[in-house]
Amino acid sequence: MTDALSKLLSTRDWLMADGATGTTLFNMGLQSGDAPELWNADHPDRIRALYQGPVDAGSDIFLTNTFGGNASRLKLHDAQGRVRELNRLGAELGREVADKAGRPVVVAGSVGPTGEIMAPMGPLTHELAVEMFHEQAEGLKEGGADVLWVETISAPEEYKAAAEAARLAGMPWAGTMSFDTAGRTMMGLTSADMVTMVNKLAHKPLAFGANCGVGSSDLLRTVLGFTAQGPEIPVIAKGNAGIPKYEDGHIHYDGTPELMAKYAVMARDSGAKIIGGCCGTTTEHLKAMRAALENTPAGPRPTLEQITETLGGFSSASDGTGEGVPEPRTRRRRRG
Repeated sequence: MTDALSKLLSTRDWLMADGATGTTLFNMGLQSGDAPELWNADHPDRIRALYQGPVDAGSDIFLTNTFGGNASRLKLHDAQGRVRELNRLGAELGREVADKAGRPVVVAGSVGPTGEIMAPMGPLTHELAVEMFHEQAEGLKEGGADVLWVETISAPEEYKAAAEAARLAGMPWAGTMSFDTAGRTMMGLTSADMVTMVNKLAHKPLAFGANCGVGSSDLLRTVLGFTAQGPEIPVIAKGNAGIPKYEDGHIHYDGTPELMAKYAVMARDSGAKIIGGCCGTTTEHLKAMRAALENTPAGPRPTLEQITETLGGFSSASDGTGEGVPEPRTRRRRRG
């Protein structure tokens, strides 16, 4: 049987993913330092509401509340023995919401980084990483997730370990990395490097791409780096809603719904097939993005100049692949 994400990808020019899990949960009362995954057991109604928001806003895909649901991250909260339970609950709640949507909606089991440094630089071996990701994957599978959604990865070794874990669990998967250091991941990968790595994987993702990072301008430059390689696998773009600022004791992202709507259209025209938001992206942003994607005709691939003119300047002079940026004008504050 064809998996749910592949079926949607085969019938649509683009799909819209969801927005920010953390931002929404903090708005619901989650405190800094708390483990969001515990809410899958302690506050299921809040997690249902978390999922319902993007579905009502028009998302075709939403991620489960399991980003930090691996043993390494949960150990910080003395919950390392609850990995399978918390992931299963996160997926079950998602399944409830998706099955009532009245249209196909994909439940994507969120799998974030372990928080450990991979060997030989750190203590985490490939085998241990695979074991942790596999344990999480089995819980998500048991709860009814349609696809594993590996995200915010910096190290290629960790990405490869997640791919192997998905294979062991017999699950389709998608995977994004975070490019936030002069167009590279924290561990030095460029967009071109990622395409090469993905093409060599034995258990390839259904889609790959970038999430989070610095801002939507930088993320679109990375997407252009992906699509310039001509990948056969669909590309994901999940950018932050602006730049974070600390105001009145809270982190606030300054990207408006109107700006994120422009980002969504530019992401589609850059070659991304799955488009969503990351930190700071609320349901209001998603509604504007959905309307823009539906009502704006497809256009040509945007230039770097058009991206900076529309969304603001880049945070670095290069994306790490040798492609420079336009000669800077007077730098304005990046809003996207």
